[in-house]
Amino acid sequence: MISTSWLEKRKPHWNRLETLLDQVQSQGLKSLSRDELRDLGLLYRQTAADMAVLHGDNSSAHFTQYLNQLLSRAHNIIYSNHKTNPSAILHFFSKEYPAIFRRNINYVVIAFILFLGGALVGTMLTVQDPDFQLKVIGPQMAETIQRREMWTHSVVAIKPLASSSIMTNNLSVSFTTFAAGITAGIGTIYMIVFNGLLMGVIGTACAQAGMSLQLWSFVAPHGVLELPAIFIAAGAGLRLATGLLFPGVLPRMQSLASAGREAVRLLLGAVPMLFVAGIIEAFVSPTELPVKLKFLLATALFSLLCLYLSGVLTNLSVAHSRKLKAGSAA
Repeated sequence: MISTSWLEKRKPHWNRLETLLDQVQSQGLKSLSRDELRDLGLLYRQTAADMAVLHGDNSSAHFTQYLNQLLSRAHNIIYSNHKTNPSAILHFFSKEYPAIFRRNINYVVIAFILFLGGALVGTMLTVQDPDFQLKVIGPQMAETIQRREMWTHSVVAIKPLASSSIMTNNLSVSFTTFAAGITAGIGTIYMIVFNGLLMGVIGTACAQAGMSLQLWSFVAPHGVLELPAIFIAAGAGLRLATGLLFPGVLPRMQSLASAGREAVRLLLGAVPMLFVAGIIEAFVSPTELPVKLKFLLATALFSLLCLYLSGVLTNLSVAHSRKLKAGSAA
């Protein structure tokens, strides 16, 4: 347990950092003197070290939340003037994003559970009332499924156009799901549950028509990227809602701004996933490629995604770079 005397010694430093951040926010970075700029960087590093000390102490959760928000503000201010360049973008996705994802994984897991809940409800309602699917997917699609026909043939004929349309639609759904977090999470929850409901209805309708293999062999290649991306977008929306509903020691608007910055960074990682998923959905999923190859591709893509988000690929890359440097030095 962290001692009270240690906390009392550290609080003035945290207050000093918060004062500097407030000054920058109201007057700009140029308002700081050279000594204040130096203090800002020093206090940022010291506070990060304090955060590491507090992280393992459950009794200090209140201070941990406060420092997390403080460090988030400081990070955005300190690095806000760094020019965006290809190497910075590459560094964000290869090094920073996996850590951002893991830091917010609880929100993504909640979104996944909500999706599963919606899918279960959709399955149960479709089994109990076959006409329920008409209300969700419409009579035209329902008739197509009853004829045991897939509705994806048109995609094959116009692959480039279809790919663009799919990407646009997926991005629109994801960004809407994220932005709906501003409604205290109600809109985000509705979007993710409805998507789960839709998947449950379609999956059950196809199963009743004996088309399960056709459906899942179509969904699997792109779905292993598209669905996690939607869960991430919903998780970002829930992160935004948390900042609004639970400001902690910060003013509500300041808490919302801090949560919003973190949520946007979480959302950004879903964008490349949706682009790749859109290409696969147009050029691979609806084709006559053997079912085994489609599932093999899905397994490979999902495995790579898990390795990336878990940080394994990042660690391997760092280890390889160090090995190369050591070899060059020798």
